[in-house]
Amino acid sequence: MTIPQSFANGVLPPGTYEATFDQIRQSILVKGMGSSASWDSIWRSQLVDQAEILTRELWSAGIYDVFLDGSFVEEKDRPNDIDGYFDTGLSMMADDLARFSQLVHKLNFNNPYKIWDWNPHSRVAVAGSAKRQLPMWVRYRVELYPHLQQSSGIMDKYGNELTFPSAFRQCRGSGKEKGIVKIIRESGHDQNRI
Repeated sequence: MTIPQSFANGVLPPGTYEATFDQIRQSILVKGMGSSASWDSIWRSQLVDQAEILTRELWSAGIYDVFLDGSFVEEKDRPNDIDGYFDTGLSMMADDLARFSQLVHKLNFNNPYKIWDWNPHSRVAVAGSAKRQLPMWVRYRVELYPHLQQSSGIMDKYGNELTFPSAFRQCRGSGKEKGIVKIIRESGHDQNRI
């Protein structure tokens, strides 16, 4: 599905929308619908630029299933950041965790700021932020979490803990369903996993 031309009840309508970064830049997620004079297309475009840097690092490491959401897919004039996750194809099993550790090492080797770290102890206080932030957020204002078939820490309306694919398809607090964007590479790129 392509990104629709309008929001539904303040969010991207439920579904998974495949788009390149160029298509995202031309969509309502950056350009808006023209209904708000305070819509910050420049800021939203900068967030997309930052998400693209991190996504390209994931692609270079052989990770191709990257999803973006958070308040970025909501009809919010100036979202605080972009949230998302990437599917590693791995689980929380010991052998897979060793492979995940190698992936993180590879990602940090290629990133000049060594921001690929989800350890709660790596979070830092940031002026104006209600919570401590990951190094990735501090540098890029983007948080991409690995999906290792683990729970997200986010609960549904019944109190059940959700995995990333489910958690990222609902609004935090209200539980309202919303869409998510799966990043696809521009044509001409090899689509096979490394």
